[in-house]
Amino acid sequence: MFIRVGYEIVFDIPAPVPMLLMLYTLPDRVADLRAPDRLRVEPAVPVTDFTDWFGNRCARLVAPAGRLRLCSDLIVEDSGLPLPVAGDAAQHPVEDLPAECLQFLLGSRYCEVDRLSDIAWGLFGQAAPGWARVQAVCDWVHEHVEFGYQYARPTKTAYDVYEERQGVCRDFTHLALTFCRALNIPARYATGYLGDIGFPVNPNPMDFSACFQVYLGGRWHTFDARHNQRRIGWILMATGRDATDCAITTSFGPSTLQKFVVWTDEVPSPELPDPRC
Repeated sequence: MFIRVGYEIVFDIPAPVPMLLMLYTLPDRVADLRAPDRLRVEPAVPVTDFTDWFGNRCARLVAPAGRLRLCSDLIVEDSGLPLPVAGDAAQHPVEDLPAECLQFLLGSRYCEVDRLSDIAWGLFGQAAPGWARVQAVCDWVHEHVEFGYQYARPTKTAYDVYEERQGVCRDFTHLALTFCRALNIPARYATGYLGDIGFPVNPNPMDFSACFQVYLGGRWHTFDARHNQRRIGWILMATGRDATDCAITTSFGPSTLQKFVVWTDEVPSPELPDPRC
């Protein structure tokens, strides 16, 4: 299967401002790209790429005053299969975890493991460790949190979501991965493209989507508490402790978002028809 993914983001910049961008696909998908993943910037300014401490490919630039346009348009080859199920994936004792996983057991900006620990064990302590326990977490979050764009706010934490029972995909993700961490399952935030392949088309405008990954059975597995289905066509862009580490754009000064368009669609061939950038 071939999936066309991309975005067009436009800012109004009142004065020159440094920006950090996390708009590339994850490096482990490079072999699936039909052309290099290039960030197009208008007006043309120097862009420096780097790899952050989580292995994400990032960019930095100084945006000049005026209109700044960021754009990309790619074809990605995908298996066309739903996210795999590994029902026998075992939970590792904490003492046996790889050192790089330990940070994903700890609290972070939006994930208050300490505040939700007793709640997590009360809700899920009787579930079988491993895959079944993570699925129980996803089932509970999906059933008890109401999705709605009107519920979004940048300061909302996992504990807020538990109390309010409302949120957007990042809120579902923060609550689910915090429960997992409280249950001694390493869990990290992930963001990227997710279309409606194999499902009824959502009439709302496309956006980047959040999910999370847990470390079971010696590898990372992707879960989606918002949809709670093994969806087709996840194209991940970044992973980290929470949304702070995976912000698509970060401006170190004033900027106003003027346009935000995201696309992800199945296409019949690896050729890019009518490039949008």
